[in-house]
Amino acid sequence: MPAAAEGGGAAAAGGGEQTVRILIVDDDALVRAGLSMILGGTPDLKVVGEAADGSEVVQAVAACRPDVVLMDIRMPRLDGLAATEALRALPQPPEVLVLTTFDADEHVLRALRAGAGGFLLKDTPPVEIVRAVRRVAAGEATLSPTVTRTLIEHVTAGPAADPRRDRAARLIEGLTERERAVAVALGMGRTNAEIAAELYMSVATVKAYVSRLLTRLGLNNRVQVALLVHDAGLV
Repeated sequence: MPAAAEGGGAAAAGGGEQTVRILIVDDDALVRAGLSMILGGTPDLKVVGEAADGSEVVQAVAACRPDVVLMDIRMPRLDGLAATEALRALPQPPEVLVLTTFDADEHVLRALRAGAGGFLLKDTPPVEIVRAVRRVAAGEATLSPTVTRTLIEHVTAGPAADPRRDRAARLIEGLTERERAVAVALGMGRTNAEIAAELYMSVATVKAYVSRLLTRLGLNNRVQVALLVHDAGLV
């Protein structure tokens, strides 16, 4: 059964900052313990619960109300992909950050298409895990640099007549020139600040464009915009 912690919603941390509430989902108890130590020792992060299988995730989210779910892919009863899809179908889903091994990039791609905010390798240094959780909580994409190239190659490897590529091209064609420029920047992994500098916008304007893109394209997050751009062959 999932373990839950007390409290609900984002709590105020010392100094007025908000605490990011985290649910760890992994069938390996040692992995869960290690992640809890890493994340629990950071003032602005709080592990509010754990689950040992994807089948426990929806119940755990209801009990713990996390901001971010740190999700394993390979679990015995319900894997992380199906669990991510179940979470993203909720009315107010938490962000999902997928954990994976190098040879699971195809599964990770499917998880990102399902709405996960990013992925990490399980051997990612602790400081990078902390940084990734913060970025996903803030709505930023988090793609592990060591597997991004593999992911992009996988996305763009399909034939020219791939229905997914045709659909992506049609969606991109419906964007304005400025919206397309922002979408391409997202596809290149740019942060809001980097996009603002490149396109001579304010960060607030970039955020507005990203929100508009999500609405117009019917997507959940900026990672899915990036995947759509790759599918369309623009990056």
